[in-house]
Amino acid sequence: MLAMNYRGPQRVRIDHKPLPQIQHPEDAIVRVTRSCICGSDLHLYNGNVPDTRVGETFGHEFVGVVEEVGADVHKIKVGDNVIVPFNIACGRCAFCKQGLYGNCHEANPQATAAGGIFGYSHTTGGYAGGQAEYVRVPYANVGPTVIPEGMDLDDAVMLTDVVPTGYQAAEMGGIQKGDTVVVFGAGPVGIMAARCAWLFGAGRVIVFDKEEYRLEFVRNYAQCEAYNFMSVGDPVVFVKRTTDSLGADVCIDAVGAEAAGSTMQTITGRKLLLQAGSATALHWAINSVKKGGIVSIVGVYGPTDNLVPIGNVVNKGITIRANQASVKRLLPRLIEHVQNGILDPKALITHRIPLEEVSDAYRIFADKLDNCIKPVLIPPSARM
Repeated sequence: MLAMNYRGPQRVRIDHKPLPQIQHPEDAIVRVTRSCICGSDLHLYNGNVPDTRVGETFGHEFVGVVEEVGADVHKIKVGDNVIVPFNIACGRCAFCKQGLYGNCHEANPQATAAGGIFGYSHTTGGYAGGQAEYVRVPYANVGPTVIPEGMDLDDAVMLTDVVPTGYQAAEMGGIQKGDTVVVFGAGPVGIMAARCAWLFGAGRVIVFDKEEYRLEFVRNYAQCEAYNFMSVGDPVVFVKRTTDSLGADVCIDAVGAEAAGSTMQTITGRKLLLQAGSATALHWAINSVKKGGIVSIVGVYGPTDNLVPIGNVVNKGITIRANQASVKRLLPRLIEHVQNGILDPKALITHRIPLEEVSDAYRIFADKLDNCIKPVLIPPSARM
C-alpha cells in the first residue's frame, strides 16, 4: 500500500509499505477515504516531538471503510463507513470509564502521561497513522463510529479531531453567558474554538495570530474579532486595555509547541530544544486572563518541561484545564451540530491533495503557502 514515510525533520515522502494485518481479535482494518494533516503533525515534521522514528507513518485524522474485522468485533462490520477518533481507547480502564478517552491507560501503558494516538510518535504508543491507504484500528468496538447516511466525508474527517478539540477547548473554558474569550492561534483548532465559544454563551470572542489570511478566515467563519499580534504590540497589554484592565474571562491556547512571538521561547524551545517547545501562547494566556479566570490548553506540547509563569497562576487564582479531546464522548453531540447546520466543518478545508503528493502537502501547510488553512489527503481508491 501507499503510505507517508517520515525520513527525518522536514523530510517526508510517499512509499510502499506492507498492508496492515489483524493482530488482536478486537482489531479492524480500515481502508482510508480521507486523512488530514494536523497542525500538531507539524511538531513531528519539524522534529520537536521525542521518539519520532524514521519510517513512521503520521496521521491521526482519518475516516474510511471497514475492510476486515477481528473475531471479537461486533460494533462495526465490513463495509461500514466510519469516523475513527484520533485517540485510541480501550473503553474499560479507569479513565475510559470516566469518559477520559484521551487518557486511556491500556492503549499506551508504558507512558505516565500521554494516551494512545494514531501516527504520533512512540511517546503515544507507536501506532501507524492514517496518511496511508489502510490502517489497523485497535479496540474497534470502542472508537470507530459509523458515519450517518448522507454526511459528507469532508465533514466526517473533521470530526476525528478538529471539531472535538475546538469544542472541548471552549467547553473546558467554562464559558459563562457574556464572557470575553481570547483564543491564541487561528489554525483550524483555534478557528473551531472561536466558533464554538459562541455556543457556550460568549459575549465577545477575540483571536490572535500573525498570518493575515488566517485572521481574515476566522473573522468570516467565527464572526469574531481577530488581530495580528505583530501589529498590536504586547498582546497581554492589548487584552487588558480592551477589558477595562481586568483581563479576559477565558483564554484558550490553541497553538502549543511552535508558537511565535518570543525570541527567547523560540530559541530555547524550537531551536535548542531545551524545553518542550515554545510556550509563548501559554504565557500570553496566563497573563491575559483575569484574576480567577480560566485558561484552557489544547495546543500540543512535548512530554518534557516548559518555562511557564506558574507564580502568576498561583497569585491570580487561575484555573488551568487541559487535555486531549475525548472524541468518543463528544461525537454524538457534534454529529447533531453538523447535521443541524450549527457547525460547518468542511468549510475549513482549503486543499484536497492526492496522497501521492504528501511531501508537497506538508510543505504547503508548514510554510503557510497558498492561504492553506486545512489540507486533506485523498488516497487513490477514494478518487475513483
